[in-house]
Amino acid sequence: MQKLDSSSLVALARAHTPTPCKCALGACAGWESFTEDRWPKAQMTPLGTLRDPDEYSPTQDEHHPVSTRYGSPDAPIAVNFFPYNVSDVFACSSCDRVLLRYTEFGGYYVDHRVRQCQPELVV
Repeated sequence: MQKLDSSSLVALARAHTPTPCKCALGACAGWESFTEDRWPKAQMTPLGTLRDPDEYSPTQDEHHPVSTRYGSPDAPIAVNFFPYNVSDVFACSSCDRVLLRYTEFGGYYVDHRVRQCQPELVV
């Protein structure tokens, strides 16, 4: 998968004209959990990754300069910070949204998460 930086992510997001989607993922303006059976795989096209293939242990630090939080719909999309630095990027063929996806691995659980990429929030 092609490694993307912030400028290429913005370009991809601006090249798409999202419409409201009626799939099982919902709006996902902020990070939302979903089960694998809700991921509409048939309509998702991989666009690239924000993961650095040379980074074994990417930072777990988040970037919130204006007091946003992890799940805030207006939180910055900071590609060098968690969870963006472990995310892959997809386009939905149904609604033309660009979506960020990563999997959270806890001690006893796996949690898939998705967020729509809004180009104005990419820093």
